[in-house]
Amino acid sequence: MKEKNDFKSCMSKQQKVKELFAACATPQAKYEKIIELGRSLPPFPLEWKTECRRVIGCQSQMYLYASLSEGKVQFQAHSDALISAGIAALLLSVYHDEPPEAILMCPPQFLEDLGIHSSLSPSRSNGLSSLFLRMKQESIKFCK
Repeated sequence: MKEKNDFKSCMSKQQKVKELFAACATPQAKYEKIIELGRSLPPFPLEWKTECRRVIGCQSQMYLYASLSEGKVQFQAHSDALISAGIAALLLSVYHDEPPEAILMCPPQFLEDLGIHSSLSPSRSNGLSSLFLRMKQESIKFCK
């Protein structure tokens, strides 16, 4: 079993996200930062927008593509709503390019620390949870 220290990269990325949101004192400021992050997602190929890649439980249309390269999971996501895209960008900023075991063993504590769930509507918060669950499910497929 991996030790917590084996996931320093994941924890370090979470700290960087917390620093990014340090100046966001209000829920509105957090929303604006999330929308800004949503605009930063790279283009998502049309051929990846298939039913098997759709994330169930999101308020908007959300797609997640996962692949494994050199033992690390590569994620790409797309949503037709900027807030949902921003939520995806938040999770990808921490879990993209991490080993599958890190994704499974390193919970997104930064979301709680930043109060992201409480800043979102219940349906968006549910979408965030659904997306992370899907990322973990995809990671399980890559475990040896």
